[in-house]
Amino acid sequence: MTIHLISFASILHKQVSLRSSHEAILSEIEKYYTVKLVDYQDMDKLSSDDFKIIFITTGGVERLVIQQFENLPRPAILLADGMQNSLAAALEISTWLRGRGMKSEILHGELPAIILRIHTLYNNFRAQRSLFGKRIGVIGTPSSWLVASNVDYLLAKRRWGIEYVDIPLERIYEQFQQITDDQVGASCAAVASQALACREGTPEDLIKSMRLYRAIKKVCQEENLEALTLSCFKLIEQIDTTGCVALSLLNDDGIIAGCEGDLQSVFTLLAVKALTGKDGFMANPSMINSRTNELILAHCTVGLKQTERYIIRNHFETEKGIAIQGLLPTGDVTIIKCGGECLDEYYLSTGTLTENTNYINMCRTQVRIRMNTPTEYFLKNPLGNHHIMLHGNYEDTLNEFFQANACKRTE
Repeated sequence: MTIHLISFASILHKQVSLRSSHEAILSEIEKYYTVKLVDYQDMDKLSSDDFKIIFITTGGVERLVIQQFENLPRPAILLADGMQNSLAAALEISTWLRGRGMKSEILHGELPAIILRIHTLYNNFRAQRSLFGKRIGVIGTPSSWLVASNVDYLLAKRRWGIEYVDIPLERIYEQFQQITDDQVGASCAAVASQALACREGTPEDLIKSMRLYRAIKKVCQEENLEALTLSCFKLIEQIDTTGCVALSLLNDDGIIAGCEGDLQSVFTLLAVKALTGKDGFMANPSMINSRTNELILAHCTVGLKQTERYIIRNHFETEKGIAIQGLLPTGDVTIIKCGGECLDEYYLSTGTLTENTNYINMCRTQVRIRMNTPTEYFLKNPLGNHHIMLHGNYEDTLNEFFQANACKRTE
């Protein structure tokens, strides 16, 4: 991990003394990162993939910095340890930059606090850069009932650097027909042998589901997709099986996969994975108790690796194909959803997963969550239906990231 410190020093101070004057802060950073000192006149040689901090090493550099306004990294993170009047200069510079609409922050204070802040900023930068250029496959079309979950492809690309790619379902059907039952027999046996039970699905259903998984994965490889969302209900009409197992296994393979053609939710899954390294569970809020502040999330697919055990079921609505009833570990969880046509809004909260439920009139994987914030959000100001749950409390990490990217938090 490398940090490029773009150094600004007054001509009254010799560059040779820069290291000795700031030995304490530089030595501390070097415990965690490779530090490269870059003279401000050479910053145009750095790329957009380089993590940059503006290192204010002395006073008297205010004019030098503002003359480089167009070339400064955004946001402008100023490191000033206070030596050589550096903090005084940083205060003046930060005020000037913010007055011209640029986000600016000064890193100063106790060394451990500075290092922690650099960790956060570096993680945000890494996640944002990792999203740039990612291709999200839209296989089929979004489900007709997702009337509030549209995304403007162009605006999303401008904001996040992601690319939505429309792929006709016919591509999947063609691959599906080319895959034989014998080719997936061993994979079916592996999934079935690790299940706690098999309640409704038949061996033939599991074979079809595994052929579909192979077909979608093949298209993902051909199209270089990092993520996809699938028009799964239309599949049922054509090949008489559901996409639930396929999406579960694709998520286990590291290919972010969402259902119903939900464009906003698949981006949420992708962003969460980029920032935390965690897979999310995309689900319907299926029951809300405002008195107890509890929420039940349910869906027919979840990554097998997210479960403690799982049961092979059929799809809830159609009673066809194979679905997964995952039994998830209890404990802290985070609930998040990115919304808006240019993905500039988000809901974020935390809670405790208290139990796995088994209602007969809901999707197969079901969890009860005691929320840490009022559940009234879902009833009064929701960002659509599907929300994403991930294990652990990542509220601060996620909030920092979306705030840094000028997104509006919905409460």
